[in-house]
Amino acid sequence: MSIHDLVAEKQPEKFEFSPENEAVIKKIIAKYPKGKQASAVMPLLDLAQRQNGNWIPMKAIEVIAELLGMARIRVLEVASFYTMYNLKPVGKYFLQLCGTTPCMLRGSDDIARCIKDKLGIVSGQSTEDGKFSILEVECLGACVNAPIVQVNDDFYEDLDYDSMEVLIDSLYNDKPLPFGSAKGRYGSQAETGPTSLIKMKRKSATIKKSKKASVV
Repeated sequence: MSIHDLVAEKQPEKFEFSPENEAVIKKIIAKYPKGKQASAVMPLLDLAQRQNGNWIPMKAIEVIAELLGMARIRVLEVASFYTMYNLKPVGKYFLQLCGTTPCMLRGSDDIARCIKDKLGIVSGQSTEDGKFSILEVECLGACVNAPIVQVNDDFYEDLDYDSMEVLIDSLYNDKPLPFGSAKGRYGSQAETGPTSLIKMKRKSATIKKSKKASVV
């Protein structure tokens, strides 16, 4: 795949950061020592993407390169390396499906099948109405609660075909479900409940009970 496949054909003629984001940029760059401003490239790319409807035009790449004293190709290398950055327009709801081993073993193929059945799209495609885009990505870092789909900034975990179908319906109606575990799990707790520190908890409860009895 060449860079031309990653970048949108239709590009805006110009890009300028909003006054609000310009103030944010000054604070971000100020965090880094003189001569190390290039370290701010990732948060600036994120700002540009959020300002521009969830994708980064080439003019934004040029602006960021100038702000940070970087070659344009260096900024583009960063933007094209990470799947968190979009160099083409994406849907209102950008679905990132984790297909790495833990999610695959826990049923990510069923999630992909549900998305295809419901929306008629596969990885790298968008619906005709522009409401949904799907991209299969590498590890999203929530392996214990696999399989996982990231919708814009939010993680939906412990999914299966049926719960993914319900999630898509909620997004279609612009009433997203609460993010987190579809099974109601807390954090990364095992499905069977807590499995560590149980003995310590019991011992603590016994000591408290003993103290109460001695006071009486």
